[in-house]
Amino acid sequence: MTQQPRKDGMGSMPHETGVAFRVWAPNASSVSVMGDFNEWDINANPLENEGNGYWYGDVEGATVGQQYKYHLTNGDMKLDKVDPYAHQVTNSIGNGIIYDHDAFDWQGDSFACPTHNELVIYELHTGSFNTSPDAVGNFDSVLAKLDHFKKLGVNAVQLMPVMEFAGDRSWGYNPAHLFAVESAYGGPDGLKNFIRECHKNGLAVIIDVVYNHFGPSDLDLWQFDGWSENDKGGIYFYNDWRSQTPWGDSRPDYGRPEVRRFIRDNAMMWLEDYHADGLRWDMTAYIRSKDAFTNDIPEGFELMGEVNREVRDKYPGKILIAEDMHGHDDMVGEGYEQAAFHAQWDAEFVHPLRAFIRAFDDNDRALAPVKAAIEHNYDGEAFRRVIFTESHDEVANGKQRAVSDVNPVDQQGWYATKRATLGTMIALTSPGIPMVFQGQEFLQGGYFTDEVPLDWNLNENHQGIVQMHADLMQLRRNWSDDTEGLRGPGLNVFHCNEDSKVMAWHRWREHGTDDDVVVVINATDEVRGNYRIGLPAGGHWELKFNSDSKAYSHTFGSADAFDMGAEGQGIDGMPYSGVVNLAPYSMLVYSWKG
Repeated sequence: MTQQPRKDGMGSMPHETGVAFRVWAPNASSVSVMGDFNEWDINANPLENEGNGYWYGDVEGATVGQQYKYHLTNGDMKLDKVDPYAHQVTNSIGNGIIYDHDAFDWQGDSFACPTHNELVIYELHTGSFNTSPDAVGNFDSVLAKLDHFKKLGVNAVQLMPVMEFAGDRSWGYNPAHLFAVESAYGGPDGLKNFIRECHKNGLAVIIDVVYNHFGPSDLDLWQFDGWSENDKGGIYFYNDWRSQTPWGDSRPDYGRPEVRRFIRDNAMMWLEDYHADGLRWDMTAYIRSKDAFTNDIPEGFELMGEVNREVRDKYPGKILIAEDMHGHDDMVGEGYEQAAFHAQWDAEFVHPLRAFIRAFDDNDRALAPVKAAIEHNYDGEAFRRVIFTESHDEVANGKQRAVSDVNPVDQQGWYATKRATLGTMIALTSPGIPMVFQGQEFLQGGYFTDEVPLDWNLNENHQGIVQMHADLMQLRRNWSDDTEGLRGPGLNVFHCNEDSKVMAWHRWREHGTDDDVVVVINATDEVRGNYRIGLPAGGHWELKFNSDSKAYSHTFGSADAFDMGAEGQGIDGMPYSGVVNLAPYSMLVYSWKG
């Protein structure tokens, strides 16, 4: 090997005259790099032991696009391994490919993620979002639906994991090569092109990352340099009781500095090299805990905080989201006693809401849990939670889509449509960062699987329901400059009538005309006519949204709804009141005009 200035970094590092390589293998007796550049000769390019568990070398003439692997020895063991830092692979059981992140043309991309009170997230699975039953979707097939996102009014797309996984079909929560982008989806350039085009169209992109376990299938990290204890995973993994997770015996060793660096470098890669606008960490409860209920892996909790605080410092515009689902305040916030996420998925919202829409008898449709769900927050901050009625977890693994939950026999019928959309409407008008899951906006039924693509015929058949979602998302984002309260932290659930099943809440940012918003729902299959609710201000309240409008479905239109004039008769602890007509399972949204 020729002498070049020693490069920092890990994995393959292209430069003008060749490629440098660095790999962590503290128990190896020797390490060499082999590939297309040396006819796969294990003896041609030995790496130098740097004395700290790392091995380094520079291969003159090696170029981007060439395949390679490391050859390691440990005593009598001879191991051929894919680079843990490989940024591209041929497939999950193939070779690494030398890749240059600097070669991609970002065309001046300088997109900034929307502020958290402005975000409306759309979660999707690349492989099933837009494809045929006999093919796997990819980043380009998702891009073909950009106009759908824009019409809908979402401003962030959250991709289920895109790290290289075993096979071509998967949810993605079985990462085999963490630094490589799934080859079936389009690889690293495919993802970069996807993010660049999303940015051009005003869409942030959030990447779902998996650090609570690796693999377990096609996992070259397993016993990487030949060492292990208790027949467990070796240097990248715990080798004791802490290794076991619900997904395999492969929890990373968060206490090892080199593993912490591996995870930190991976998180930074998505934000720096791919221009991602945020990260959603999968099931963080199993990073901080073996069983998700006790904090018995403190170094995991510390790692999350260290990485997230670095992201906050370097990239204050990015968003960091945890899926913890245990309601711990210390997952959010930036203090050193916290995990430093900006927001977390809120189990205290989704589970009461699903029970609310699922209840068969209206008498069993309790409003108190919904009121508590709307009011719930973390440390008093409105936008430290992500709220939804559907996610990939809530519509699979024994669970199902909201419309199927309501009526599995007639999933796009009146009852299923009415109650499922009411749940979504509550999420879009409550404090928090709202999220929908792919196909929810056009009443996708059944349950989620990576083998069954979305039925886009439903999008054509239910354009009115799609428009309903779009209209409310636009109100949520204050596109008409008269529903600013839906972007604000202010909340007062001032009316909660368990007998009539009517509830109303007030939203505001700073108060005032075109800011104060009142939301009213009817949770029964009967019309609630001439129904009086309190109002926080006198004057004219303009009707901005009626979920029962005939424009959304020919089966809607049970009750006419109009603007309200506030009257001096105060109720519900409010100084004024007004009368509304509420159709079955419907929502009305009003804006104060003064």
